[in-house]
Amino acid sequence: MFAEPVQIALNKAIMILSMVDVDAAKGYILSFGIWAPIVSFLLMTLQSLFAPLPAFIITFANAGLFGWVNGAILSWSSAMAGAALCYAIARIYGRNVVEKFTTRTALKAVDEFFEKYGKWAVLVARLLPFVSFDIVSYAAGLTAMGFWEFFWATGLGQLPATIIYSYVGGILTGSAKTMVTGLLVLFALTIIIYVTKQAWQARGKAAEVKD
Repeated sequence: MFAEPVQIALNKAIMILSMVDVDAAKGYILSFGIWAPIVSFLLMTLQSLFAPLPAFIITFANAGLFGWVNGAILSWSSAMAGAALCYAIARIYGRNVVEKFTTRTALKAVDEFFEKYGKWAVLVARLLPFVSFDIVSYAAGLTAMGFWEFFWATGLGQLPATIIYSYVGGILTGSAKTMVTGLLVLFALTIIIYVTKQAWQARGKAAEVKD
């Protein structure tokens, strides 16, 4: 009897996130009254488990409901919890279980990214809210990267984007939000190109030293 209500609630939460609608997410979270922050925290953790679900929707919703500062703190902390959970699942249960939460193709692509850039992959991936950082979290758990190394890289990598998107989410709505989101994506792309370039140069210098 307990499992059925939980399943219904889970399906509804997934449906809300799948709509990619900030107003719908805000309405859903707000419907829980004083429990809204806890529900938001659980939603962020939920989307972490299921990689295709968008985290930026919750980040915008949190900013709109709780203010951009409190929203940023809530989004950052809940995303950290979700990332740690993904890492733990991968580390404990292995690739076969991880592939059930993601896809074999996506995981393989991230594996190759890790082979090239190692811990840089964690930092770079978090800069774009439309890139599934959750798959990167799973992939990190399948590597030799230690938990604290992953945890600190995750926290630092996601902090700038969380602050920016929370601030935007707190002051804009409707079409203006869509426009600024596009601008922020361009901004994030610029950063990711720069970081990737720096990582590539550092990798080249390391290879020269070995030779």
